[in-house]
Amino acid sequence: MIPYRAILDVPRETVSYVSKLLRAERKRKGTRKGTRALTCWWEAVFGLVWMRNGGDVRQLGLGFGISQATAYRYRDEVIDVLSEQAPELATSLDRAKTEGVSHLIMDGTLASIDRVAGTKLNKKGQEIDAWYSGKAHAFTANLQAIFLPDGFPIWISDPLPGSTHDITAAREQALATIRPYLKDLPLLADSGYEGAGLGVYVPVKRPTRGGELDVDTRTRNALLRGLRCLGERGFALLEQRWRTLQHLTLSPSRIGDVARAALVLTHFEHGRIM
Repeated sequence: MIPYRAILDVPRETVSYVSKLLRAERKRKGTRKGTRALTCWWEAVFGLVWMRNGGDVRQLGLGFGISQATAYRYRDEVIDVLSEQAPELATSLDRAKTEGVSHLIMDGTLASIDRVAGTKLNKKGQEIDAWYSGKAHAFTANLQAIFLPDGFPIWISDPLPGSTHDITAAREQALATIRPYLKDLPLLADSGYEGAGLGVYVPVKRPTRGGELDVDTRTRNALLRGLRCLGERGFALLEQRWRTLQHLTLSPSRIGDVARAALVLTHFEHGRIM
């Protein structure tokens, strides 16, 4: 084994924030001083290194002088204390309304994951891999998110299998909660959300039998796409800053917690959490 130095490129304030959450959690559990392999500060650093870069948890733990079991436990603790700070959808919508936001954007992403066992029947009655996305040609998890007009993410959903269509995921995860807010906060989305109902604006598709859309409809579509595409910035903001989201090797039941942890860290670094 050859040790070497590395730098964690996150602000010291971010480490302090996570460290305080861990300290409160240890106090809640009644953890005695001197019984942990790492202090709250270094556990926070360990967890943020994994959030920032992903990688082998066991090997990462060796660099901090902790065992494989301890490394996994500490990683999960960091994920838990962060994800618990994530806002509920209604809370995020209330804040957006209070801030006078003109509209919101909804979009979905297919997060890359390891192969997951689990099947379901498709519309033809055939058995297929539930977590395999024909669109991405890979095993993925479908995550839905809500963004401010500039593309900043304010809420992210639990995962659904990658074979789930966006409109189905939105109906299951968000639309019932969003519906009462649509009068004041119209929602922009892509054509994958067609049929979402009043208040959700999607591009008009070309006629199925050919032909062209009229100039007013084409102009509307262009304006809508120009505003809605900023939502894609939000996923890039999460996935490029917290690269562990680029390929997740955890159980599907934990994917939503990691995504919410990344959301909380992004909110903190952009001043939405004081």
